[in-house]
Amino acid sequence: MTFADALAVFQARIKANPDLKPRTKEYCAFRISALLKSWPGLAEKDVGRITNAECLDWSVKNASRNSSSSHNYTVSILRRVFDIANETGARYDNPAMSAKRVKQRTKKQIVLPEYGQFQQLVAEVRASGSGYAPASAELVQFLAFGGFRISEAKYITWGDCDFKREEITVRGHPETGLKARIVGESRIVPMIPDMKNLLERMRAERPNESPETSVMRVWECQKSIDRASKVLGIKRITHHDLRHLFATRAIESEVDIQTVSRWLGHKDGGSLAMKTYGHLRNGHSKEMAKRVRFLDDQPEDGENGEQAGPVS
Repeated sequence: MTFADALAVFQARIKANPDLKPRTKEYCAFRISALLKSWPGLAEKDVGRITNAECLDWSVKNASRNSSSSHNYTVSILRRVFDIANETGARYDNPAMSAKRVKQRTKKQIVLPEYGQFQQLVAEVRASGSGYAPASAELVQFLAFGGFRISEAKYITWGDCDFKREEITVRGHPETGLKARIVGESRIVPMIPDMKNLLERMRAERPNESPETSVMRVWECQKSIDRASKVLGIKRITHHDLRHLFATRAIESEVDIQTVSRWLGHKDGGSLAMKTYGHLRNGHSKEMAKRVRFLDDQPEDGENGEQAGPVS
């Protein structure tokens, strides 16, 4: 039995598992492809002759090239493939147990600009003096006002912007990678007032562009953001942080997490958004709890010091 033979059994089981979401199956296939690429010749090896040392050597190299979560997921796949080899009697141990998992790195705490700081950031990007400065400032606002991934923003055209319905269509594209939606799928993101004002101004400045023309004139502006952040003395943010900023502002404006999740393009019913932004809802929940009353406001103590009774 070759490693490819055992892997084929594993893949068939993943594909037939009704409890796994399509997204999970897609990611598993992606990690299998990464495994075979990172270990040349693995597929053709006799599964019974692969050694502990080989698995250890691979894991050390792979861990240095990938995130901890990606590496650990791939190690898990490797171990499960060898489990299948054990089931068939092709071998009686699991050499992938020598493949080292790595400790999950603590997720960075996102520090987002306050409302006034965001306005200052946009102004500083626009005032940089670069020939791309105005377009870069537009991209910063576009990402923040729509919650788009940077890989999605580049493909949004004027034809995707419906000013009458006040909504933007985000379409799947093969170049946007795994985190984007499948090609042919799309989602609708509403134009918040700031977005509508931005797009109307841009459209008035560029009235002759066709519906197929990209709304954005630049497709990344990280250096401009870095420079502006340094000048203003605020925490550096990334393109993706602007997506977080959109979600944060929406939730703070009392939009429910399930709706925000749909706007972001998540298909998990809001579980990822809840995990990422749940603390915002919890804070809001505490404020809302203060409004719930079963008793009248307590008046000043009377002569007998008694307080008001229950609401009748």
